[in-house]
Amino acid sequence: MLARVEGPVHGIPVVLLHGFAVDHRILTSLEPVFDSAGAWRRHYLDLPGHGTTPGDGVASARDVADAVVAWVEDTLGDAPFAIVGNSFGGQIAREVAHRLRARVLGLALIVPVIEPVHERRDRPARTALREDPGVVATITVEAEGYADMAVDPTPADAAAFVAHVAPGLGAADGATLDRIGRDYAIDPSPEEASSEQFAAPALILTGRQDHSVGYRDAWALLDHYPRATFAALDAAGHHAHLERDALARALVTDWLERVARELAFAPPAPTPPTG
Repeated sequence: MLARVEGPVHGIPVVLLHGFAVDHRILTSLEPVFDSAGAWRRHYLDLPGHGTTPGDGVASARDVADAVVAWVEDTLGDAPFAIVGNSFGGQIAREVAHRLRARVLGLALIVPVIEPVHERRDRPARTALREDPGVVATITVEAEGYADMAVDPTPADAAAFVAHVAPGLGAADGATLDRIGRDYAIDPSPEEASSEQFAAPALILTGRQDHSVGYRDAWALLDHYPRATFAALDAAGHHAHLERDALARALVTDWLERVARELAFAPPAPTPPTG
């Protein structure tokens, strides 16, 4: 599996997992947050069948999670790390975080898939707070996808879609996506499989007008994440971190600060015996 790495060579690793049918670029809009937050070494992964990563041998969401766990173990060794998951990548991030719980410093979920079965999702109806055909007309690639997702279209929002979403849509491997789509659920979910709460600092960022995955299913998980900040952003759909970028960046900054404080307060490792 391939990764694009950003940030300082010796920073704290943070693994970023994108959503379905896009690639790592959907999360690179968060780069200013990491640049300001200090020594975080960012690992932007292209999941199997997405971006530059081939999908050979991958036929389910669990296969994708297995591939990410293998990548973490091969690349990061025993080092602790934080993890960010967007949409489908949120389902994968939750699974990875629970499997490798002892090493995970924090978990951030951005418009995450919680209920993998589309028909069972508790989601609002498609809502456009404002229509602006002029903004949509400026988009020359994947314009239909933007128009379907946009809640309150603006030139900045459209530019973010073109820079961070559209390139991944054009790079995905349809055959791999079809295989994963037929076995899209990790069952049981990581929260159902583990009775132990996930106690590391967490962020669950959702869009109030997200008609793709909604926000209520994520709300139902809060008891499992006692250190989670939950936000349902108004005027935001499934691209909430691009549509409400300033607020989303502030929430991610707060999450990183909470993770850093936990690191500062952690007791030092025991000194090995001598002699």
